[in-house]
Amino acid sequence: MNITATKTDTANISVVAKIESTDIEKNITTAAKKLAKTANIDGFRKGKVPVAIVKKMYSKQLAQDAENQAIQDIMESAKKELNINQSDIIGDPIFKKYDKVDDGIEIELTISLRPTIEAEGYDKLAPSYEEPTVEDSEVEERLQILLDNNAPFKKVKEDRGLENDDQATFDFVGKIDGVEFDGGKAENFELVIGSSQFIPGFEEQMVGLKKGETKDLTVTFPEDYQSTDLAGKEAVFTVTINEIKTKSSAQLDEEMVKRLIPGDDSATADTVREKVLLQIKSEKLSKLYNETLKPELIEALVAEYDFDLPQNIVDQEIDSQINRKAQDMSEEELAEYKDNDAKIDELRDSVREESIRSVKATFLVDFLARKEGIDVNDQEVSQTIYYEAMMSGQDPQQVIEYYQQNNLLPAVKMGMIEDKLFSKIIGLDS
Repeated sequence: MNITATKTDTANISVVAKIESTDIEKNITTAAKKLAKTANIDGFRKGKVPVAIVKKMYSKQLAQDAENQAIQDIMESAKKELNINQSDIIGDPIFKKYDKVDDGIEIELTISLRPTIEAEGYDKLAPSYEEPTVEDSEVEERLQILLDNNAPFKKVKEDRGLENDDQATFDFVGKIDGVEFDGGKAENFELVIGSSQFIPGFEEQMVGLKKGETKDLTVTFPEDYQSTDLAGKEAVFTVTINEIKTKSSAQLDEEMVKRLIPGDDSATADTVREKVLLQIKSEKLSKLYNETLKPELIEALVAEYDFDLPQNIVDQEIDSQINRKAQDMSEEELAEYKDNDAKIDELRDSVREESIRSVKATFLVDFLARKEGIDVNDQEVSQTIYYEAMMSGQDPQQVIEYYQQNNLLPAVKMGMIEDKLFSKIIGLDS
């Protein structure tokens, strides 16, 4: 076996090798002898199967295993020749050539290494910013929304029909073609009219109904309704209004303070206002960070530090960006790329610069996070996903399971590490 290994730069190794036919045959014989000791073949005692028989029966698998072993031998030889540790290698090798010829296999491949990064003084690259200010009017506007959302409902005493934003307590029975269906019946159900909690058209038809009135509402379930048995079907709901409530005007009194800040007996109206102010300021700071500070810092870091990148990781990022572009292409556009290598190469070139920038930024974040001792454990990741799911009204456990099944947790973790790192560099965590 002839092998030549050369470092093309600090992050990539070029390997040119020729696997001789004799090397393949030697590996086949070695593998066949090993298999002969454990193979169960009719007519032969275990451990007594002739090697020739094993070679004949498992020829394809043995040949594949022999080639794989030869490739592993090439990798080991290259590592030894260039004094490379296994821990230095990142990802799988890229095969540029794998040609089977009469006397063996000609191979050219690239082995990629973890980048060598030297970065000092990065704190000086942090963009400057001014602390967001919060006007009294913003606090009062947000506070009013908070009060409205938490205002209690009170019974309507006058004889009037349902209006938008009223809370109706009612019984209903749903039928399709005159037959009741599962989940289509309830008593004393509470619904805020205009909340769009029910099927489109349901709440609109309830407007004007008075306490004690009964009415048939005809609605059609959406085509994408979660229950396929009901999707797209017309139903008639018989509703009877039991009670109508409307929101009372809310004041920031002692009772409301306890509702907004439960468990804190020392809380006052000023405490609520301070929390609202801090929330608005945090939202403004988060917006400033995501839209301005973070992009500026990434741009500055990528421009400031130069180092060689592992080619296989760059190629993976190019593939990823192309796949994202392909998802937005029409069938006609995709057809233009089929069997058109020149056009595919043109597309790859169009995303190469952005891919390099993205890979460079990823390695910089990883390096700087380790340098700063920043990490995020699995519990923090789960807690973050849980909280965000709760805030968006989703089932936290289902969201976490979705992230696990689609292998999205590493990306979430990386994003959290990135935000911790950048916040520290910029000075947002002080």
